[in-house]
Amino acid sequence: MLILSLTVLLTAGAMQESHPAPASPPAGVGFVIHEADTMVRQPPPHNGTGMSTAYRISGVAPNRSMQFRKRVMHPGSSIGLHVIAHDEVYHVVSGEGDVTTDGITTRMKAGDTAYLYDGGNVGIQQVGEDDLVLIIAYPLARRTD
Repeated sequence: MLILSLTVLLTAGAMQESHPAPASPPAGVGFVIHEADTMVRQPPPHNGTGMSTAYRISGVAPNRSMQFRKRVMHPGSSIGLHVIAHDEVYHVVSGEGDVTTDGITTRMKAGDTAYLYDGGNVGIQQVGEDDLVLIIAYPLARRTD
């Protein structure tokens, strides 16, 4: 019986060692973020034009490792060209826009997603009469509050 107990303990210890702990533990229990609590009207970033409404949704999450945002680009607005230091995703919820990456411009509409690569020179221009509503996501270099 002692040998069986020792074998079980050693096996359990070996199993624990084969599954390393996560590099950065989560801050705690997940929670719901209400979009309205994160809204701010501001000019688009990176020397963009016009006006937008930004929702810095992940900005209230402690110990986060990514940015998750919604941005409403009002008619005539743009996010200026800028070089990104990470992969980034633009997903169009509604409206239309022209996304530019490394000199190539492509029209996007609701349901389209642009996957943009680290080092790319990117920007987006709202087109048409309707707001361009985007979801933007990208990783942070390190966890932050």
